[in-house]
This record gives sequence, structure tokens and C-alpha cells, in this order.
Amino acid sequence: MNAAAAPLLIYTGDGKGKTTAALGLAVAAAACGRRAVVVQFQKGGGYSGELFAQVHLPALTIRQFGHGCAIAARIKSGEATCRKCGECFRANRDPANPYAARALAYAAGALQDERPAVLVLDEISHALRRGLLNPGQVIALIGSRSPETTVVLTGRHMPDELIALADQVTYCRAVKHPMKDLHIDARRGVEY
Repeated sequence: MNAAAAPLLIYTGDGKGKTTAALGLAVAAAACGRRAVVVQFQKGGGYSGELFAQVHLPALTIRQFGHGCAIAARIKSGEATCRKCGECFRANRDPANPYAARALAYAAGALQDERPAVLVLDEISHALRRGLLNPGQVIALIGSRSPETTVVLTGRHMPDELIALADQVTYCRAVKHPMKDLHIDARRGVEY
């Protein structure tokens, strides 16, 4: 990578915090008036807390590309919680659905049209691992960015080809987590 170019960052590993770290970078950029675009792969619930941030930060755009939830409006309002039916996970993994390709196309358009200071490709490793995208497509996208755009990739099991390209790789490792260790369900405003 050219030393003058903005870095490629990766947050991967089996622990929590990958999306949170990437969103923190995007929010910091947007709070400073710099354009930040977050493209969420295989997420489509429409009720996660980060979506509320873009209302307060005009320089921040968050777009989800994944299967929606039938009760998303009720979850968003706090009237209901996720039923853990698994429908969204099954639909997002189905290669017949165009979500991953649409997300990648949106990211490519954002790079060209908006030239963001930060572009986050959240959970992109899942689309790669499931064969919905291939690493070459992501490498081409990264190569098409302007030298001023920091790209952030998140998700477990990031492919080695992308790790080799990165300027910074952070591995999030689970040591303790209340959902697993204390059997506390996902909390609105904390986990989603």
C-alpha cells in the first residue's frame, strides 16, 4: 500500500466488538464532518441501535443489506424482542438472495459518488465465507478507493488474502460475555 494512502483496517475474531469498533471510527469521522458510509452485509432487521445515530449525524450513512424481520418495527420501538426464529439467518445465507451483491454494488457506488473518508464493510467476511462474494471482488473494490478513504472490514474468519493486504488487523477474542457466561439475552442499546 502507498504510504500516503489511507489504511485498510480489519476487525476479526470470535469475540464481540468488531462492528462496535468499526462504527466508532465511522461515528468519529462523521462527528468531525467527514463523510462515513457503513454497509452492513447480511443484516436487515432495521432495528439495531446504530441506525439511530445517522439521524443525529448527517455525514453518516448506514445501509443494511439482508433479510428483514417481520416484527422489526415492534423491536425498533422496544415493544418486542427478537424471537430467535432464525429466518433472517437462513435467508441471508441463501445464495439465491441478492443481498451480498447489492451491498457490494452499493459500496462501489458510494466510493465513486460520495468519496467517503471512511467506508465500513460490516460482516463482509460472512458473505465471503458462504461463497456469496469472492475475495477478488473485495480486493478490486478496495483497490478502487481514493487514497483518502479508510476502508474497514469486519467479521469472523476474515480470509487470509484480505488480512495480508491490511495495514491493521485487530483480533477480537472472547474472554467473558454476559450473553454466554450469565445467559443474559441480547439487550437493546447494548448488543443491538
